[in-house]
Amino acid sequence: MTGAKKLLLLFILATGCFLTSCSFKEKSKSPIEKIHEKLTSMENYGCVADVRFISNKGENTYKTKQHYKMTGEYRLEILAPENLQGLVTVYDGQKLIQYNPRILGEVITEQPGSESANEIFLGAFLKNYLQSEGVALEVFNHNSENYTVLEAVIPDGGKYLATEKLWISNKSLNPVKLVIYDKEGKERIIVEYLEFKYNVNLDESVFRINKSNSV
Repeated sequence: MTGAKKLLLLFILATGCFLTSCSFKEKSKSPIEKIHEKLTSMENYGCVADVRFISNKGENTYKTKQHYKMTGEYRLEILAPENLQGLVTVYDGQKLIQYNPRILGEVITEQPGSESANEIFLGAFLKNYLQSEGVALEVFNHNSENYTVLEAVIPDGGKYLATEKLWISNKSLNPVKLVIYDKEGKERIIVEYLEFKYNVNLDESVFRINKSNSV
């Protein structure tokens, strides 16, 4: 074999090894890397979730439909219980607006936004997680399925909103459960995701309410 042929063969082998190595690295991303990429590329989401509020006086659970943009706008609709069904809360980035079709047929009220109310949304968790220092990371197995558990500190959350944990399926990369704890480590809010979609097609009208187009 001539010197030129040997050099050509070595070049082909080296190129093949490089491409194989790159392909292997791409396929061998860890679950946390995949989850991190999924979350940081999220521009918005839509979901159906059960939200449970726990206080010293008892518990209240609401089935909700949520739309959230990473710029802060959100729409929250109560699906259950029946006596609150149809109640819609919208935050357009400046003010909080509520629509209640069950009081005198139709009532719309405006009020300032509340930071604590935002904490039930995945987008709020993600912002807290990315800003938290020394956050914990766990791996959890349930019914032969693995989950990654991310933990974050809630800045200025007060006594009842101190830290939070998010369970994410390593298989689907979808969030499964979000739990918010008080300073004593007691569960205060539990969000269980029944349906979840990243980066859904959202029209800006979703974040507006008026009497002629309330839902």
